[in-house]
Amino acid sequence: MSTAAPQKFEFQAEIKQLLDIVIHSLYTEKEIFVRELVSNASDALEKLRHTQLTEKEIFDDKADLEINVTTDDKAKTITIQDFGIGMTRAELVENLGTIAHSGSKQFLKALGEGGAKNANLIGQFGVGFYSAFMVAKSVKVYSHSWRAAEPGHVWTSDGSGSYEIEESDGQRRGSKVVIELKDDCGDYASDWKIKEILERYSAFVSFPINLNGKRVNTVQALWLRSKNEIKDEEYTEFYKFQSHAHDDPRLRLHFSADAPLSINALLFVPKENTEKLGFSRLEASVSLYCRKVLIDAKPKDLLPEWLRFLKGVVDSDDLPLNISRETMQDKALIAKLNTVITKRLIKFFDDEAKNRPEAYAEFYAEFGIFLKEGAAVDYPHKDSLVKLLRYESSLTEKGKTTSLADYVTRLGGEQKEIYYLVGPNRAAIENGPYLEGFKARNLEVLFCYEPVDEYVMNNVREFDGKKLIAADHADVKLSELPKPEGALSEDDTKKLTAFLKESLGERVAEVKASDRLVDSPALALNADKFMSPHMRRMMKAMSKDKGREESPLRVNLEINPRSAVMKRLFETHATSPERAKLVAEQILDNALISAGLLDDASAMVARLNKLLEII
Repeated sequence: MSTAAPQKFEFQAEIKQLLDIVIHSLYTEKEIFVRELVSNASDALEKLRHTQLTEKEIFDDKADLEINVTTDDKAKTITIQDFGIGMTRAELVENLGTIAHSGSKQFLKALGEGGAKNANLIGQFGVGFYSAFMVAKSVKVYSHSWRAAEPGHVWTSDGSGSYEIEESDGQRRGSKVVIELKDDCGDYASDWKIKEILERYSAFVSFPINLNGKRVNTVQALWLRSKNEIKDEEYTEFYKFQSHAHDDPRLRLHFSADAPLSINALLFVPKENTEKLGFSRLEASVSLYCRKVLIDAKPKDLLPEWLRFLKGVVDSDDLPLNISRETMQDKALIAKLNTVITKRLIKFFDDEAKNRPEAYAEFYAEFGIFLKEGAAVDYPHKDSLVKLLRYESSLTEKGKTTSLADYVTRLGGEQKEIYYLVGPNRAAIENGPYLEGFKARNLEVLFCYEPVDEYVMNNVREFDGKKLIAADHADVKLSELPKPEGALSEDDTKKLTAFLKESLGERVAEVKASDRLVDSPALALNADKFMSPHMRRMMKAMSKDKGREESPLRVNLEINPRSAVMKRLFETHATSPERAKLVAEQILDNALISAGLLDDASAMVARLNKLLEII
């Protein structure tokens, strides 16, 4: 140590103001100081690496380009040392005590003009160093420039308004920041605490980070390497590390782009959809980095909500952030980032569907619910997402699916609609009355098994110029079929429908002969043409949850004049009207059961017992 007395300096007024902001209001988490000091150390090493390319004589040239972090829980200190570019005495004054290089004046001006929301990237202003004073009683910075002729120095401050600088012999090249911790911040001198912070924020810094002599950052930032150089095992290892996962990824997308934004992304689809397994709703899990430093582990606006099942990393050099790197500020730029990545992902899924249809079918079985959500709510990408949807249909084998694009290729010349039916499973749809007329006319119907499907269809509305129509919708019109022998005459059918309307009263809005029934005696259609049976069940459940009274159900009843049941009912209604009325009520309830619209079966059970008595 030099015998010369230390020289005392007062911080410039702007630095005093800056310190007050940093210590009391800028950062939401004190642990951020570790990330900032490690990032500064990494920057110093990077500068040294570039200097080595142009300068022949570098002081302490044998020092490794690495960052050493040391904790002492007894002395309550933490030390962060790099062997980077280092600072001269003048540079210590300029960088740590004045506004010359830190950009603090511009930062404070930005705060004054527009508040913290207008602050830019912390690296641009260089104020990350001052975050140390959130936890420090005092901070010492030992530094030696790369220039061999310059002596080493130590910079000391308690952050209260002044600092001291004096020469310090025996210093290695680079900077060593020694923080004496405040009494209530002693846990930052714990090995486990700092290890957890380093692994979260600085795991992918380019240079080795050693904590108390042990390497911390052992996993590479794969997203910045060429994908041609990376083995599958490396991708899997990275996925498990970054996502804290135990399974292997199902799919991965690794891409980079320079325009319109600088993006390096490595994204994974997990093996299983945990929402489907009954776990809680997934949260955004694609981490946002800026030059390999973590900005946000779970950014909400980086990707649309329907892509919340993805894991991985997005790194962009173009991100403007607030001064603490903790909140993204430029919403327009983030929206552009969102759009670029989403389009790449949709193209990736489309390529998978075309080139690896079996693998895509397995992916869709797990994660198709998210694509449906996107098709329903993400209007800018709706058309692209609808192409990715897959459904079983009346023309596919059980378990095999078709796309809407393929459906359209099978359309007859006059068909202008794409038909679908919602039901709990294939058997329920195939055994119900609503499919009969379509099968008889060889019209394909998509089978929708999930509650969200009808919401999706109602929001998508059309595909390739063809309207999406529920096959059980009251307004569906089908072409005429040849009338088979043995059906009730038109006059008898009118008499029977009049009898049914009178007998069923307010329970039905209309009774008419059906053009869509082949074998079943009758079917019920919701009289509200804007609400399908399935949609009504959903609305009923919502009303029940909110304690609202439900509006009485009224349906349109369509009958099949060819059915033996209807022909027998026609005979009975003249000879035994009371019995015929019981049968009419039962026919309606049977139709309501098929439609999923029968809310209370108690009256039906009592009626069945009465019918059994008179057999």
